[in-house]
Amino acid sequence: MSGRAAVLAGLGGWLPPTRITNDDLARQLDTTDEWITTRTGIRQRFVVPPGLSTSDVAIEAGARALASAGTDSVGLLVLATSTPDHPCPATAPEVAGRLGLGEIPAFDVAAVCTGFVYALATASSMIRAGIADSALVIGADTFSTILDPGDRTTRAIFGDGAGAMVLRAGSLWERGALLGFDLASDGSQADLITVPGGGSEYRSKGLAAPGDEFFTMQGRSVFRNAVTRMSESSRRLAKQLDWPLESIDRLVAHQANIRILTAVGNELGLPEEKLVVNLDRVGNTVAASIPLALADAVHTGSIAPGHRLLLCGFGGGLTWGAAALEFPEVSVEPLPGSPAPAESTYTK
Repeated sequence: MSGRAAVLAGLGGWLPPTRITNDDLARQLDTTDEWITTRTGIRQRFVVPPGLSTSDVAIEAGARALASAGTDSVGLLVLATSTPDHPCPATAPEVAGRLGLGEIPAFDVAAVCTGFVYALATASSMIRAGIADSALVIGADTFSTILDPGDRTTRAIFGDGAGAMVLRAGSLWERGALLGFDLASDGSQADLITVPGGGSEYRSKGLAAPGDEFFTMQGRSVFRNAVTRMSESSRRLAKQLDWPLESIDRLVAHQANIRILTAVGNELGLPEEKLVVNLDRVGNTVAASIPLALADAVHTGSIAPGHRLLLCGFGGGLTWGAAALEFPEVSVEPLPGSPAPAESTYTK
């Protein structure tokens, strides 16, 4: 096996300016802080105000990751999102252009909450193949724009945001190298997590109905699948790398629900202190979830250089997957603890 690898060189995240607490939602919907917290573990989330879109949050996170890596250029940009600015074209080229990255290859990956793991695997493979020597991988979603305003369940769960990593070519044996991936999908269960309307199927068959533009999810089935799939994927990858499960220092799993995170930890035999959790503050940020949780944990010192990390995600498709690395020395700018400036520092 070639010794060339993609190595983590920079990390960054960004949350949009509007903070919505559970009490805020309770004033709008038939819900309470207690109802939301006990079922999800989420206490607040951030959403984009009118005028900001997925490209805006992606740019902010990407800029912070580039600064963390001490560079202003990369050879590739991969953007994981299920809420692109437009159905066509992809959002990634605009993000690359507005970041001043030049005429580099840039494209979107759509795997919902597993999107960042899929994007990371794609960029890593292109670096290992010699197609690129560096990459910016961004997970960004603005799910608040596709939620039914009257649905207390989905509005309580989801928040907007973006997280990003800079990868560089290096050695498979150096700290920070992406050591392996496990990816899978099951299209027979695509209806568990979906936005029914807006795509070519509904346009060609004329099936669209009022409300089909909103996100829907079958919660109980999603819960069972998420626990099983993330646990199995993490276990397979650990076995592939000959990592005893007890040797894993931190599990950075998709931040969907505190009960799911706890159940996955139990399945893997990992104590609570090894689970990275920030969903209480940001909610489920979809493709941004894993890098935002990672950035938070690095900033607080929960993740330190030398830690063995498993990253795992589960999302619509159904899709799921895991990635592994030994964490390097990386500086991270803290995520906003209060509303951020309303306008992007970059202009269209």
